[in-house]
Amino acid sequence: MAKSKPYTLRAKPDEQVRSALSAYPEFVQELLAARGITTQEAAATFFNPDYDAHVHDPFLLKDMPIAIDRVLRAIASDEHIAVYSDFDADGIPGGALLHDVFTKIGYTRFTNYIPHRDTEGYGFHKEAVDTLNTKGVTLIITVDVGIANADTAAYAKSLGIDVIVTDHHIPPEELPDAVAVINPQRTDETYPYRFLCGTGVAFKFAQALLQKARETKQEWIADVPEGWEKWLLDLVALATVGDMVPLTGENRALVHYGLLVLRKSKRPGVSALCRKLGVSQQHITEDDIGFSIVPRINAASRMGSPEAGFTLLTTTDDAVAAHTAKELDTLNNKRKGHVAHIVKELKERFHDDADAAVLVAGNPNWNPALLGLAANTLVETYGKTTCLWGREGTGSIKGSCRGNGAVNVVALFNEARDALTQFGGHTHAGGFAVANEHLHTLSETFNKAHEKVADSNNAEAIYVDAELTHTALHDTHRTLTAFAPFGIENAKPTFVCKNMEVQTVRQFGKEDAHLEMHIAPDAFSTGVRAIAFFKNADSFTNKPEVHKTVDVVCTLELSRFAGRTRLELRIVDIT
Repeated sequence: MAKSKPYTLRAKPDEQVRSALSAYPEFVQELLAARGITTQEAAATFFNPDYDAHVHDPFLLKDMPIAIDRVLRAIASDEHIAVYSDFDADGIPGGALLHDVFTKIGYTRFTNYIPHRDTEGYGFHKEAVDTLNTKGVTLIITVDVGIANADTAAYAKSLGIDVIVTDHHIPPEELPDAVAVINPQRTDETYPYRFLCGTGVAFKFAQALLQKARETKQEWIADVPEGWEKWLLDLVALATVGDMVPLTGENRALVHYGLLVLRKSKRPGVSALCRKLGVSQQHITEDDIGFSIVPRINAASRMGSPEAGFTLLTTTDDAVAAHTAKELDTLNNKRKGHVAHIVKELKERFHDDADAAVLVAGNPNWNPALLGLAANTLVETYGKTTCLWGREGTGSIKGSCRGNGAVNVVALFNEARDALTQFGGHTHAGGFAVANEHLHTLSETFNKAHEKVADSNNAEAIYVDAELTHTALHDTHRTLTAFAPFGIENAKPTFVCKNMEVQTVRQFGKEDAHLEMHIAPDAFSTGVRAIAFFKNADSFTNKPEVHKTVDVVCTLELSRFAGRTRLELRIVDIT
């Protein structure tokens, strides 16, 4: 296993920044500066997310007026509308969001369509258009998909079906020939914020539809209370955290309010899943979304049918909700077993050969739907960007890539595009397809591409924000609450606990997969719990042993597991 590098204490802000942030304590100034927040105005915006001020006018998005006018005509003419959403934890909430909007306004002539990951694969497909055509659909609204499927949009047009694309993935040079293409990543887009997730874009669409309906005094808007759409922010929070887009700007405001909605959500499926997982719904956090809820929604398409995830989010029946929550948890446990098997095989493979900048591996027997999860584990283990491939049920070779921060994954794909038949994604994660004839040179291709696009900064270095003393845990945690929600581009602050004595060390959990220690400044102090998931004592720079003195690099967490509330450390490294 590749050893981690020693931690580096983050540089302190200069006097100019300190002066600009003088309204805050020095520690808060340092955490703000580490996030690129160096003015009083930026800090005030960061600490006080405001729906009215920070959630932008949806009509600032290009093509939004055209799209909304087309939907209003469809509603007036009682056309059959299809909502075509991706099968992941961004597309499913987005499809559920538009389902809730049409249901709320009393419009019943709509169909939700989610492609099956194994039999159809990712994307907006002509075969699906044929199916919808037989049902009399005349307007398709895509969610979190479609920007790269110009051929399907053109095919739908040839059948007399209009398409509105709502997506957030990086567009190709030519946009689909659709009635409207709503995507904040368009190169000609002037919208104030580029990094909405797919469900975030669907929310902007819903905002615009209801806003225009009120302006034009549509009859069906009369029973929809002003501001009702804010109840949809629970779905936006799930997707924004789950899709790993930046938690900055508008996304920070959407997730802030989305968490408030989730904590009192009336969705039976959300409540049932929280009960099943032992998550306190009234205290739900972004960690609960990312580590507990989203994996179950994703398990629906990875191990079964995506409709189960959609049902969880849209059902109004308590019994259906409880059954679906149980089903998704079972699928997720099955998924864990499959991923663990793949990871075991990969660790055996790379145990003595993990020197390449990009780790590349594949197996035609691997399910591509599980490879992003396996790639994540390899990034955590070896600190290397990882690309893995398998074979879909359709016979196509598909893969997932997870970055270590030294490379933009989409840029990596673009540099390797001659070997790929399809690719897409975000800065930190993406998916690709590759023809059989390029498989044997794929590792060489990705590593050559990495040389051209990698950031010269060392992505493996661990930057520590501050030293954390044994007596300052509660005060520090109170300070950190103002920085939440945490996520991409607003990572949890990292600390170092110096010269700590290891009081206990053991493995816990299913198959002893996780590590737990208790550490303290000396043998006479009460120990604080420190844990690392899917790690053991050999995973760290300095192997922890009882009575050994170590430095622990960590984040600070408030655990509410099984009804017990306590502060604990999440281990990054032990040195």
